Amino acid sequence: MLPEVLAELAAARADEMDADTVNRELSIARKAIGWWQRQGWIEGDPTIGIERRPAPPDRTKALAENQIAALWRLDVGLREKTQWKMLYESAARADEVLCLNVEDLYPADKRGRTTAKGGATEWIHWQSGTAQLLPRLIARRTRGPLFLTDRKAPAGTPTLDVCPETGRARLSYRRAEEIFEENTRLLANPLASPEGIEDLGGWTLHQLRHSA
Repeated sequence: MLPEVLAELAAARADEMDADTVNRELSIARKAIGWWQRQGWIEGDPTIGIERRPAPPDRTKALAENQIAALWRLDVGLREKTQWKMLYESAARADEVLCLNVEDLYPADKRGRTTAKGGATEWIHWQSGTAQLLPRLIARRTRGPLFLTDRKAPAGTPTLDVCPETGRARLSYRRAEEIFEENTRLLANPLASPEGIEDLGGWTLHQLRHSA
């Protein structure tokens, strides 16, 4: 009887409050229940069957300084470190950064050339953080997309989106966004339990761009 009552209360609460609040309260309740079980006061978990509410990320709010500092401490690959630094330092759009080619970079000037819609040339300018990472990312490559996928490009991939030296494809915006969101879920939801973190949203590349 108690699980059904709690489920009804949780549903009513979800109609009144935002997802983050509901998920936080559910996490607190489950921690308390776990302690009661260890004391031998109750046997089962009356919250079984109550699911966490998906919390869509705020795609407009810029990240605070402490959040940016936490982002740089994440244990991620060189590609992500460089891409995120460049987005933050340049305030350029993610699709512009992902369209950069190695041959269009001017490392000494800390800038790169992209072609906007309509054929106009635009420049992306970065700072020392990106400048320190770029040589390691580029390695010995002299041409092709700057940010590459981990695997070989599938058949039919446009030539401009394939690195002629490695055979790997240009990293897509969709995949770059997925990687960023997956890696920032815990940072975006610090009070969430690890068990339910996959149901929550992380930060977005749009937020990172506007946080400079």
